[in-house]
Amino acid sequence: MKVGRRLHSAAALEDVQQETFTRVLWVLTEGRIQQPERLGAFVHSVCSNVLREHCRSAWREIATEDGFVDDIPDPAIGACDAIATRQMQEEVREVLDELSEKDRRLMKALFLEERDKDEVCRDFGVDREHLRVLVHRAKQSFKSHYVQATRKDQERASSAGRLPGSRRTHPGQPAPVLVH
Repeated sequence: MKVGRRLHSAAALEDVQQETFTRVLWVLTEGRIQQPERLGAFVHSVCSNVLREHCRSAWREIATEDGFVDDIPDPAIGACDAIATRQMQEEVREVLDELSEKDRRLMKALFLEERDKDEVCRDFGVDREHLRVLVHRAKQSFKSHYVQATRKDQERASSAGRLPGSRRTHPGQPAPVLVH
């Protein structure tokens, strides 16, 4: 009765009942009950404990939206590194948007979505050897667009008073490399 009032799922109700009976029967078979007249109170307290454990575990397992975990910062990365990484991701997306549709789809499929090369070959209607050529060309195109964007940023930075050569990245952070 106690569990039925607090749990609304039949599966959760069954789980808590079974766990309670398992624990009580285990204690009974070991002969650890010293006052049999208090068996009802013992069962009630075991049920309360199992119910608390069940609710606590259910609260910890909250369903989240896709991408929510990606928004949680890594404690090993400092704030400056996290900002620099976020900026680098934005820059890569901007450069990808400047590529041709075919190159963009290819780069996203292989490097962002990390799809299997055989699957990408089927999608593009090419064999593995030709895919290698397409990837090489897409990388070259990405590199040239990235270099142009870097030059534009350097020109804007020098005219705005920022240090020349800085590209909104954290010092020591390498330029994005798309190698597969």
